[in-house]
Amino acid sequence: MAWKTNDAESLQSSDELKRQKKIKMAIYITIFVVFQIIVITTMSLTVMKVKTPRFRLGSDINVQSLESVPATPSFDMKFTTQIRIKNSANWGSYKFNAGNVTFQYQGETVGVIDIAKGKVGWLSTIKRNVEVSLSSSAITSSNLGSELSSGVLTLNSVGRLNGKVAIMFIMKKKKATNMNCTIAFDVAAKTLKSLQCK
Repeated sequence: MAWKTNDAESLQSSDELKRQKKIKMAIYITIFVVFQIIVITTMSLTVMKVKTPRFRLGSDINVQSLESVPATPSFDMKFTTQIRIKNSANWGSYKFNAGNVTFQYQGETVGVIDIAKGKVGWLSTIKRNVEVSLSSSAITSSNLGSELSSGVLTLNSVGRLNGKVAIMFIMKKKKATNMNCTIAFDVAAKTLKSLQCK
């Protein structure tokens, strides 16, 4: 009779072990699923989020020549600077098409430079050196003479680049970035006075 009791106890303990193994397996699977949800949520909130790259003029503007005549009124100038395209907020490269930057005086164009198509790596910035030539020959504004006499010439630079941010080679999202900078030049000293980009 003792052996029958032992068999019943061993069957019961064997069933109990199976039940405990199933509970452990369910706990492990639940922990794995929760961990995966946390990883996927973190990836979608950081890595997979696509932000607009920044498109700006560099602050290192070096005026090579600036000739102005307030009486006419007119000006001609040349300067070198950098075009900066900053993609430091994205975990994917930004490929952009060719574009241009237009320099304006009170909405009237005084010069244009071309931007060749290119690519900015993930979490990085590219800088392109450019030489800019501006002339007021097409301007009809009556304020130019008084502004040149005041000693400060204020210009705007506007531009737009269209492209795509490629995240992990599987997802591409179209992103356009705009430049809108205000540049003030000291006419007498022939230097940059201030640069502000939005």
